[in-house]
Amino acid sequence: MGVDGLGSVSTGSPSIKLPEYRYLNWGLSALHMPHKFSVASIFELPFGNGKRWLATGPAGAVLGGWQINGILQAFAGMPYTITAGSGPLNTPGSSQRADQVKATVETFRPSNDAVQAREQVSWFDPFAFAPVDEPRFGTSSFNKMLGPSQFNVDLGIFRKFRLTEEKSLEARVEVMNFTNTPHLGNPGGNRSNLLLNPDGTIRSLAGYTQVTDLRNIGREGIDQRTVRLGLRLGFLTLSLSSCLRVFVVLTRGRMRFCRKLRSP
Repeated sequence: MGVDGLGSVSTGSPSIKLPEYRYLNWGLSALHMPHKFSVASIFELPFGNGKRWLATGPAGAVLGGWQINGILQAFAGMPYTITAGSGPLNTPGSSQRADQVKATVETFRPSNDAVQAREQVSWFDPFAFAPVDEPRFGTSSFNKMLGPSQFNVDLGIFRKFRLTEEKSLEARVEVMNFTNTPHLGNPGGNRSNLLLNPDGTIRSLAGYTQVTDLRNIGREGIDQRTVRLGLRLGFLTLSLSSCLRVFVVLTRGRMRFCRKLRSP
């Protein structure tokens, strides 16, 4: 719970600024997330030298040494508010909420294909709310609705090849949004955008109850599936044997120096 308009910073201000109506700002926090599941993993394929299967032979040489890592995230949608035009409400700087005229708001959850095709489909019942025609604030609370849930999987596979004692080459394949799942943004919440025919049927939603954008939770600022290939050359300035030789030389020099100090 929290005060709408403050967000996560202390420099914000309440959505309704009139002191006598400050209690109307109380509602779900804009950061509210009722459910979140996240898993990060790394797995080495059981093939190749020293592994359970294909310990020898060409197949083991090809399949051995590969590692797979992945990040899976699944979480519920973020809150949003059903607003309305200010109309006769003369409160500059304050936000107007719509009236909730149905006890329960039915959520339709249209398919991703319908949303991406920009069809005239609603995420929730457009007639569950009504504009406010009187000089008062609407009855719907702030952040009452929850948007589309999100699911994302990032996968990577890599293997390090030893070229020499000092040099190695790492091959990587990374796939962002492996399932190519669209991450839908919150639907439009301005009830005043809804246009009706004389018989009460919908003429145009004009963005109200519609999902018109994507919420980017993928990496690199791209929501679609992205495949990235990479090679990484690693090298050591000193090999292990070189380090041991330097250590031995330094140790011997220190022992000679100590002997000279002890001699009369």
